[in-house]
Amino acid sequence: MRPFGGPASRLGTAFLVITLLCACSKRPAATPLAAAVVPVTVAQNAKVSPVSTLGGIIVPFLNVQVQSNLVEPVDEVEVSEGDRVTKGQVLARLDTRDLEAQLRSDVGTAQSDAAKATQAYDQADLTIVQNDNSVLSAKSALRSAQATLATAQLNLRRDAELLKSGFISQQTYDAQNVTVRTDTSAVRTAQVNLQNNLKQVQSNGSTATGLQGATVAAARAEEQTALGQADNIRAAIAKATIMSPINGVVVNRNLNPGEYPGSRQIFTLQETDKVYATLNGAGSQVIGVETGAPAQIASSDHGGLKTTGKVVGVLDEVTPGSTNFIVKVLVPNPSGNFHPGMVVSGRVTKPSTSGIRIPLTAFLDTTDSTVQIINNGLVKTVGVTMLADDGTNAIVSGLRAGQQVIANGQLGLSDGQNVEPQKAAVAER
Repeated sequence: MRPFGGPASRLGTAFLVITLLCACSKRPAATPLAAAVVPVTVAQNAKVSPVSTLGGIIVPFLNVQVQSNLVEPVDEVEVSEGDRVTKGQVLARLDTRDLEAQLRSDVGTAQSDAAKATQAYDQADLTIVQNDNSVLSAKSALRSAQATLATAQLNLRRDAELLKSGFISQQTYDAQNVTVRTDTSAVRTAQVNLQNNLKQVQSNGSTATGLQGATVAAARAEEQTALGQADNIRAAIAKATIMSPINGVVVNRNLNPGEYPGSRQIFTLQETDKVYATLNGAGSQVIGVETGAPAQIASSDHGGLKTTGKVVGVLDEVTPGSTNFIVKVLVPNPSGNFHPGMVVSGRVTKPSTSGIRIPLTAFLDTTDSTVQIINNGLVKTVGVTMLADDGTNAIVSGLRAGQQVIANGQLGLSDGQNVEPQKAAVAER
Protein backbone atom coordinates (compact mmCIF):
# COMPACT_ATOMS: atom_id res chain seq x y z
CA MET A 1 0.00 0.00 0.00
CA ARG A 2 0.97 3.69 -0.69
CA PRO A 3 1.18 5.80 2.22
CA PHE A 4 -1.44 8.63 2.29
CA GLY A 5 -0.08 11.88 1.00
CA GLY A 6 2.17 10.42 -1.66
CA PRO A 7 2.95 12.03 -5.06
CA ALA A 8 -0.12 10.56 -6.75
CA SER A 9 -2.40 11.87 -4.04
CA ARG A 10 -0.94 15.36 -4.23
CA LEU A 11 -1.40 15.41 -8.02
CA GLY A 12 -5.08 14.52 -7.72
CA THR A 13 -5.63 17.14 -5.08
CA ALA A 14 -4.05 19.83 -7.26
CA PHE A 15 -6.28 18.89 -10.20
CA LEU A 16 -9.37 19.15 -7.99
CA VAL A 17 -8.37 22.61 -6.79
CA ILE A 18 -7.79 23.86 -10.34
CA THR A 19 -11.18 22.52 -11.41
CA LEU A 20 -12.94 24.29 -8.55
CA LEU A 21 -11.16 27.56 -9.30
CA CYS A 22 -12.24 27.46 -12.94
CA ALA A 23 -15.82 26.84 -11.92
CA CYS A 24 -15.79 29.80 -9.53
CA SER A 25 -14.43 32.19 -12.17
CA LYS A 26 -17.56 31.89 -14.47
CA ARG A 27 -20.11 34.99 -14.43
CA PRO A 28 -23.79 34.30 -13.54
CA ALA A 29 -26.51 34.79 -16.26
CA ALA A 30 -28.08 38.38 -16.53
CA THR A 31 -31.51 38.94 -14.78
CA PRO A 32 -34.10 41.19 -16.58
CA LEU A 33 -34.75 44.63 -14.80
CA ALA A 34 -38.13 44.91 -13.00
CA ALA A 35 -40.66 47.51 -14.35
CA ALA A 36 -40.87 50.74 -12.32
CA VAL A 37 -44.11 51.05 -10.34
CA VAL A 38 -45.67 54.49 -10.92
CA PRO A 39 -48.88 56.16 -9.68
CA VAL A 40 -51.46 56.59 -12.43
CA THR A 41 -54.90 58.06 -12.93
CA VAL A 42 -57.44 57.29 -15.60
CA ALA A 43 -58.42 60.27 -17.78
CA GLN A 44 -62.16 60.60 -18.05
CA ASN A 45 -64.87 63.06 -19.01
CA ALA A 46 -65.69 65.27 -16.02
CA LYS A 47 -65.80 68.94 -15.11
CA VAL A 48 -63.90 71.42 -12.96
CA SER A 49 -64.81 74.82 -11.57
CA PRO A 50 -61.88 77.13 -12.40
CA VAL A 51 -60.57 79.40 -9.67
CA SER A 52 -58.72 82.72 -10.01
CA THR A 53 -56.57 83.87 -7.11
CA LEU A 54 -56.44 87.67 -6.88
CA GLY A 55 -55.00 90.17 -4.45
CA GLY A 56 -56.71 93.27 -3.15
CA ILE A 57 -57.81 95.27 -0.12
CA ILE A 58 -60.89 95.64 2.07
CA VAL A 59 -63.01 98.79 1.62
CA PRO A 60 -66.08 99.80 3.65
CA PHE A 61 -69.57 99.01 2.40
CA LEU A 62 -70.44 102.70 2.80
CA ASN A 63 -68.18 105.69 3.35
CA VAL A 64 -70.36 108.66 4.39
CA GLN A 65 -69.06 112.22 4.65
CA VAL A 66 -71.35 114.33 6.85
CA GLN A 67 -71.65 118.07 6.28
CA SER A 68 -74.00 120.85 7.45
CA ASN A 69 -75.06 123.94 5.51
CA LEU A 70 -76.43 125.70 8.61
CA VAL A 71 -74.75 128.87 9.79
CA GLU A 72 -75.21 128.05 13.47
CA PRO A 73 -72.67 127.46 16.24
CA VAL A 74 -72.17 124.01 17.76
CA ASP A 75 -73.72 123.39 21.16
CA GLU A 76 -72.37 119.87 21.76
CA VAL A 77 -70.62 116.96 20.05
CA GLU A 78 -71.58 113.54 21.37
CA VAL A 79 -69.18 111.14 19.60
CA SER A 80 -65.46 110.67 19.14
CA GLU A 81 -63.34 108.94 16.54
CA GLY A 82 -63.55 105.16 16.82
CA ASP A 83 -67.04 105.17 18.35
CA ARG A 84 -69.56 102.74 16.89
CA VAL A 85 -72.85 104.45 16.07
CA THR A 86 -76.29 103.31 14.98
CA LYS A 87 -78.55 104.81 12.36
CA GLY A 88 -80.38 107.81 13.85
CA GLN A 89 -77.95 108.27 16.74
CA VAL A 90 -77.17 111.95 17.56
CA LEU A 91 -73.66 113.00 16.56
CA ALA A 92 -73.88 116.73 17.37
CA ARG A 93 -76.35 119.55 18.09
CA LEU A 94 -76.24 123.13 16.82
CA ASP A 95 -77.66 126.26 18.49
CA THR A 96 -81.15 126.96 17.06
CA ARG A 97 -82.37 129.98 19.07
CA ASP A 98 -82.36 132.36 16.10
CA LEU A 99 -84.07 129.72 13.94
CA GLU A 100 -86.80 129.25 16.51
CA ALA A 101 -87.39 133.04 16.60
CA GLN A 102 -87.64 133.09 12.82
CA LEU A 103 -90.10 130.20 12.98
CA ARG A 104 -92.37 132.12 15.35
CA SER A 105 -92.31 135.10 12.99
CA ASP A 106 -93.16 132.97 9.96
CA VAL A 107 -95.97 131.21 11.81
CA GLY A 108 -97.44 134.61 12.77
CA THR A 109 -97.22 135.79 9.16
CA ALA A 110 -98.93 132.61 7.99
CA GLN A 111 -101.75 133.10 10.47
CA SER A 112 -102.21 136.72 9.33
CA ASP A 113 -102.25 135.63 5.69
CA ALA A 114 -104.78 132.92 6.53
CA ALA A 115 -107.08 135.56 8.02
CA LYS A 116 -106.65 137.74 4.92
CA ALA A 117 -107.45 134.75 2.71
CA THR A 118 -110.67 134.16 4.66
CA GLN A 119 -111.54 137.85 4.37
CA ALA A 120 -110.88 137.79 0.62
CA TYR A 121 -113.10 134.75 0.24
CA ASP A 122 -115.95 136.30 2.17
CA GLN A 123 -115.64 139.59 0.27
CA ALA A 124 -115.64 137.71 -3.03
CA ASP A 125 -118.72 135.79 -2.01
CA LEU A 126 -120.50 139.05 -1.03
CA THR A 127 -119.55 140.72 -4.29
CA ILE A 128 -120.82 137.76 -6.28
CA VAL A 129 -124.17 137.85 -4.43
CA GLN A 130 -124.45 141.61 -4.96
CA ASN A 131 -123.73 141.21 -8.64
CA ASP A 132 -126.37 138.52 -8.95
CA ASN A 133 -128.86 140.87 -7.26
CA SER A 134 -127.86 143.68 -9.63
CA VAL A 135 -128.62 141.42 -12.58
CA LEU A 136 -132.03 140.58 -11.16
CA SER A 137 -132.74 144.30 -10.59
CA ALA A 138 -131.57 145.18 -14.12
CA LYS A 139 -133.79 142.49 -15.60
CA SER A 140 -136.75 143.84 -13.60
CA ALA A 141 -136.04 147.41 -14.73
CA LEU A 142 -135.83 146.26 -18.34
CA ARG A 143 -139.15 144.44 -18.13
CA SER A 144 -140.78 147.57 -16.55
CA ALA A 145 -139.35 149.84 -19.26
CA GLN A 146 -140.53 147.48 -21.96
CA ALA A 147 -144.05 147.42 -20.46
CA THR A 148 -144.15 151.23 -20.30
CA LEU A 149 -142.97 151.45 -23.88
CA ALA A 150 -145.62 148.99 -25.01
CA THR A 151 -148.35 151.08 -23.32
CA ALA A 152 -147.03 154.30 -24.85
CA GLN A 153 -146.91 152.72 -28.31
CA LEU A 154 -150.50 151.46 -27.90
CA ASN A 155 -151.68 154.96 -26.87
CA LEU A 156 -149.83 156.46 -29.80
CA ARG A 157 -151.68 154.22 -32.24
CA ARG A 158 -155.00 155.15 -30.63
CA ASP A 159 -154.14 158.85 -30.76
CA ALA A 160 -153.35 158.49 -34.45
CA GLU A 161 -156.88 157.20 -35.10
CA LEU A 162 -158.42 159.92 -32.95
CA LEU A 163 -156.33 162.54 -34.75
CA LYS A 164 -157.70 161.37 -38.11
CA SER A 165 -161.26 161.60 -36.79
CA GLY A 166 -160.59 165.04 -35.35
CA PHE A 167 -161.26 164.05 -31.80
CA ILE A 168 -157.80 165.20 -30.54
CA SER A 169 -155.42 167.91 -31.53
CA GLN A 170 -152.11 167.52 -33.29
CA GLN A 171 -150.41 168.74 -30.12
CA THR A 172 -151.83 165.90 -28.09
CA TYR A 173 -150.65 163.38 -30.67
CA ASP A 174 -147.17 164.91 -30.80
CA ALA A 175 -146.90 164.75 -27.02
CA GLN A 176 -147.71 161.04 -27.05
CA ASN A 177 -145.14 160.48 -29.77
CA VAL A 178 -142.48 162.10 -27.55
CA THR A 179 -143.53 159.80 -24.75
CA VAL A 180 -142.95 156.73 -26.98
CA ARG A 181 -139.49 157.95 -27.96
CA THR A 182 -138.66 158.62 -24.31
CA ASP A 183 -139.84 155.13 -23.26
CA THR A 184 -137.89 153.56 -26.15
CA SER A 185 -134.72 155.27 -24.88
CA ALA A 186 -135.50 154.03 -21.38
CA VAL A 187 -135.72 150.45 -22.68
CA ARG A 188 -132.31 150.75 -24.41
CA THR A 189 -130.81 152.14 -21.22
CA ALA A 190 -132.27 149.25 -19.21
CA GLN A 191 -130.86 146.76 -21.74
CA VAL A 192 -127.40 148.32 -21.49
CA ASN A 193 -127.54 148.18 -17.69
CA LEU A 194 -128.52 144.53 -17.83
CA GLN A 195 -125.64 143.68 -20.21
CA ASN A 196 -123.19 145.53 -17.97
CA ASN A 197 -124.38 143.62 -14.92
CA LEU A 198 -124.21 140.31 -16.76
CA LYS A 199 -120.67 141.12 -17.88
CA GLN A 200 -119.73 142.04 -14.33
CA VAL A 201 -121.05 138.73 -13.05
CA GLN A 202 -119.15 136.84 -15.77
CA SER A 203 -115.89 138.67 -14.98
CA ASN A 204 -116.18 138.18 -11.23
CA GLY A 205 -116.90 134.49 -11.67
CA SER A 206 -117.08 132.44 -8.48
CA THR A 207 -114.85 132.13 -5.44
CA ALA A 208 -112.77 129.71 -7.51
CA THR A 209 -112.78 131.44 -10.93
CA GLY A 210 -112.71 134.92 -12.47
CA LEU A 211 -111.62 138.11 -10.73
CA GLN A 212 -112.93 137.08 -7.33
CA GLY A 213 -111.39 133.61 -7.62
CA ALA A 214 -108.03 135.18 -8.50
CA THR A 215 -108.25 137.47 -5.48
CA VAL A 216 -108.99 134.52 -3.21
CA ALA A 217 -106.21 132.43 -4.81
CA ALA A 218 -103.67 135.24 -4.35
CA ALA A 219 -104.57 135.57 -0.68
CA ARG A 220 -104.28 131.83 -0.16
CA ALA A 221 -100.95 131.76 -2.04
CA GLU A 222 -99.54 134.32 0.38
CA GLU A 223 -100.67 132.09 3.24
CA GLN A 224 -99.00 129.04 1.66
CA THR A 225 -95.79 131.01 1.09
CA ALA A 226 -95.66 131.93 4.75
CA LEU A 227 -96.38 128.32 5.74
CA GLY A 228 -93.62 127.14 3.39
CA GLN A 229 -91.15 129.52 4.98
CA ALA A 230 -92.15 128.18 8.38
CA ASP A 231 -91.64 124.60 7.15
CA ASN A 232 -88.17 125.53 5.86
CA ILE A 233 -87.25 126.86 9.27
CA ARG A 234 -88.61 123.70 10.92
CA ALA A 235 -86.46 121.61 8.55
CA ALA A 236 -83.41 123.72 9.41
CA ILE A 237 -84.09 123.22 13.13
CA ALA A 238 -84.37 119.47 12.55
CA LYS A 239 -81.04 119.49 10.64
CA ALA A 240 -79.44 121.24 13.58
CA THR A 241 -79.56 117.86 15.31
CA ILE A 242 -76.98 115.98 13.26
CA MET A 243 -77.66 112.23 13.27
CA SER A 244 -75.88 109.23 11.85
CA PRO A 245 -77.38 108.03 8.55
CA ILE A 246 -75.90 104.52 8.93
CA ASN A 247 -74.79 101.86 11.38
CA GLY A 248 -71.04 102.23 11.40
CA VAL A 249 -67.87 103.65 12.91
CA VAL A 250 -66.76 107.28 13.30
CA VAL A 251 -63.42 107.43 11.49
CA ASN A 252 -63.08 111.21 11.43
CA ARG A 253 -64.45 114.04 13.62
CA ASN A 254 -63.81 117.60 12.54
CA LEU A 255 -66.17 119.55 14.83
CA ASN A 256 -65.96 120.98 18.34
CA PRO A 257 -68.37 122.94 20.57
CA GLY A 258 -68.52 126.63 19.72
CA GLU A 259 -67.36 126.18 16.12
CA TYR A 260 -69.40 126.90 13.01
CA PRO A 261 -69.60 123.91 10.62
CA GLY A 262 -69.12 126.07 7.53
CA SER A 263 -68.84 124.03 4.33
CA ARG A 264 -66.27 121.53 5.59
CA GLN A 265 -66.71 117.83 6.22
CA ILE A 266 -67.52 117.46 9.91
CA PHE A 267 -67.78 113.66 10.28
CA THR A 268 -66.72 110.63 8.26
CA LEU A 269 -68.60 107.40 8.98
CA GLN A 270 -67.99 103.92 7.60
CA GLU A 271 -70.41 101.00 7.53
CA THR A 272 -68.37 97.86 8.16
CA ASP A 273 -70.87 95.20 9.27
CA LYS A 274 -70.40 94.16 5.66
CA VAL A 275 -67.45 95.20 3.51
CA TYR A 276 -66.16 94.89 -0.03
CA ALA A 277 -63.02 93.03 -1.03
CA THR A 278 -61.78 94.84 -4.14
CA LEU A 279 -59.59 92.30 -5.94
CA ASN A 280 -57.25 93.37 -8.74
CA GLY A 281 -56.51 91.20 -11.73
CA ALA A 282 -55.57 91.08 -15.39
CA GLY A 283 -58.05 90.31 -18.12
CA SER A 284 -57.05 86.65 -18.27
CA GLN A 285 -57.81 86.32 -14.54
CA VAL A 286 -61.21 88.00 -14.50
CA ILE A 287 -62.60 86.72 -17.79
CA GLY A 288 -65.47 84.37 -17.06
CA VAL A 289 -66.06 85.70 -13.54
CA GLU A 290 -69.82 86.17 -13.11
CA THR A 291 -71.90 88.22 -10.70
CA GLY A 292 -73.03 86.00 -7.83
CA ALA A 293 -70.01 83.68 -8.03
CA PRO A 294 -68.66 82.51 -4.63
CA ALA A 295 -65.29 83.80 -3.45
CA GLN A 296 -63.00 82.73 -0.61
CA ILE A 297 -61.42 85.77 1.09
CA ALA A 298 -58.36 85.43 3.32
CA SER A 299 -56.36 88.09 5.16
CA SER A 300 -52.74 88.42 4.09
CA ASP A 301 -51.91 89.86 7.53
CA HIS A 302 -53.73 87.26 9.63
CA GLY A 303 -53.28 83.69 8.44
CA GLY A 304 -56.37 82.32 10.19
CA LEU A 305 -58.79 85.04 9.11
CA LYS A 306 -60.94 83.68 6.29
CA THR A 307 -64.51 84.03 5.11
CA THR A 308 -66.78 83.50 2.12
CA GLY A 309 -68.22 86.30 -0.01
CA LYS A 310 -70.12 86.80 -3.26
CA VAL A 311 -69.07 88.64 -6.42
CA VAL A 312 -71.29 91.70 -6.95
CA GLY A 313 -69.54 93.15 -9.98
CA VAL A 314 -66.56 93.13 -12.32
CA LEU A 315 -65.31 96.67 -12.96
CA ASP A 316 -63.59 97.34 -16.27
CA GLU A 317 -60.21 99.09 -16.52
CA VAL A 318 -59.56 100.89 -13.24
CA THR A 319 -57.46 103.49 -15.03
CA PRO A 320 -58.34 104.35 -18.65
CA GLY A 321 -55.88 102.66 -20.98
CA SER A 322 -54.73 100.15 -18.36
CA THR A 323 -55.22 96.37 -18.33
CA ASN A 324 -56.16 96.14 -14.66
CA PHE A 325 -59.66 95.10 -13.62
CA ILE A 326 -61.42 94.90 -10.26
CA VAL A 327 -63.59 92.08 -9.00
CA LYS A 328 -65.83 93.46 -6.25
CA VAL A 329 -66.79 90.91 -3.59
CA LEU A 330 -69.39 91.57 -0.88
CA VAL A 331 -68.16 90.09 2.41
CA PRO A 332 -70.29 89.73 5.58
CA ASN A 333 -68.38 91.22 8.52
CA PRO A 334 -70.67 91.14 11.59
CA SER A 335 -67.77 90.68 14.00
CA GLY A 336 -65.70 93.46 12.42
CA ASN A 337 -62.61 91.29 11.87
CA PHE A 338 -62.02 92.65 8.37
CA HIS A 339 -60.97 96.29 8.57
CA PRO A 340 -60.94 98.75 5.64
CA GLY A 341 -57.43 98.95 4.23
CA MET A 342 -56.59 95.34 5.15
CA VAL A 343 -54.70 93.42 2.44
CA VAL A 344 -56.49 90.23 1.37
CA SER A 345 -56.37 87.54 -1.28
CA GLY A 346 -59.43 86.06 -2.92
CA ARG A 347 -60.14 82.80 -4.70
CA VAL A 348 -62.98 83.43 -7.13
CA THR A 349 -64.80 80.47 -8.64
CA LYS A 350 -65.63 80.67 -12.37
CA PRO A 351 -68.28 78.68 -14.27
CA SER A 352 -67.58 74.97 -14.63
CA THR A 353 -65.77 73.62 -17.71
CA SER A 354 -66.32 70.05 -18.96
CA GLY A 355 -63.87 67.76 -20.79
CA ILE A 356 -61.04 65.30 -20.13
CA ARG A 357 -59.91 65.79 -16.54
CA ILE A 358 -56.50 64.97 -15.06
CA PRO A 359 -54.70 66.08 -11.87
CA LEU A 360 -52.45 69.15 -12.07
CA THR A 361 -49.59 67.02 -10.68
CA ALA A 362 -49.50 65.12 -14.00
CA PHE A 363 -47.95 68.03 -15.94
CA LEU A 364 -44.23 67.70 -16.61
CA ASP A 365 -43.45 71.41 -16.17
CA THR A 366 -44.97 74.82 -15.51
CA THR A 367 -46.02 75.24 -19.15
CA ASP A 368 -48.86 72.76 -18.46
CA SER A 369 -48.48 71.48 -22.02
CA THR A 370 -47.15 67.90 -21.65
CA VAL A 371 -48.01 64.79 -19.65
CA GLN A 372 -46.88 61.17 -19.74
CA ILE A 373 -49.12 58.18 -20.35
CA ILE A 374 -48.60 54.42 -20.22
CA ASN A 375 -48.79 52.88 -23.69
CA ASN A 376 -48.43 49.09 -23.78
CA GLY A 377 -46.45 49.20 -20.55
CA LEU A 378 -44.07 51.91 -21.79
CA VAL A 379 -43.83 55.62 -20.96
CA LYS A 380 -44.95 58.01 -23.70
CA THR A 381 -44.93 61.82 -23.56
CA VAL A 382 -47.89 63.56 -25.22
CA GLY A 383 -48.77 67.20 -25.74
CA VAL A 384 -51.97 68.64 -24.28
CA THR A 385 -53.69 72.00 -24.00
CA MET A 386 -55.05 73.05 -20.59
CA LEU A 387 -58.53 74.56 -20.90
CA ALA A 388 -59.29 75.19 -17.23
CA ASP A 389 -58.19 74.22 -13.73
CA ASP A 390 -59.49 74.48 -10.18
CA GLY A 391 -56.16 74.34 -8.40
CA THR A 392 -56.28 70.53 -8.10
CA ASN A 393 -57.50 69.15 -11.41
CA ALA A 394 -57.39 70.40 -15.00
CA ILE A 395 -59.50 70.00 -18.13
CA VAL A 396 -57.28 69.34 -21.16
CA SER A 397 -57.51 68.55 -24.83
CA GLY A 398 -55.16 66.03 -26.50
CA LEU A 399 -56.15 62.98 -24.40
CA ARG A 400 -58.87 60.35 -24.72
CA ALA A 401 -61.09 59.10 -21.96
CA GLY A 402 -59.72 55.89 -20.44
CA GLN A 403 -56.03 56.58 -21.07
CA GLN A 404 -53.70 55.87 -18.15
CA VAL A 405 -51.90 59.08 -17.20
CA ILE A 406 -48.89 59.08 -14.89
CA ALA A 407 -50.17 61.07 -11.91
CA ASN A 408 -46.77 62.51 -10.92
CA GLY A 409 -45.02 64.32 -13.76
CA GLN A 410 -41.92 64.95 -11.64
CA LEU A 411 -40.68 61.35 -11.54
CA GLY A 412 -38.13 61.97 -14.32
CA LEU A 413 -39.31 59.06 -16.46
CA SER A 414 -38.07 58.66 -20.03
CA ASP A 415 -40.04 57.75 -23.12
CA GLY A 416 -39.92 54.02 -23.75
CA GLN A 417 -39.18 53.16 -20.12
CA ASN A 418 -40.90 50.04 -18.88
CA VAL A 419 -43.38 50.89 -16.09
CA GLU A 420 -46.18 49.27 -14.17
CA PRO A 421 -49.24 51.12 -12.81
CA GLN A 422 -49.28 51.35 -9.06
CA LYS A 423 -52.97 51.96 -8.87
CA ALA A 424 -55.56 52.88 -11.45
CA ALA A 425 -58.14 55.31 -10.14
CA VAL A 426 -60.52 57.87 -11.52
CA ALA A 427 -59.37 61.47 -11.03
CA GLU A 428 -60.84 62.90 -7.85
CA ARG A 429 -64.04 64.83 -8.29
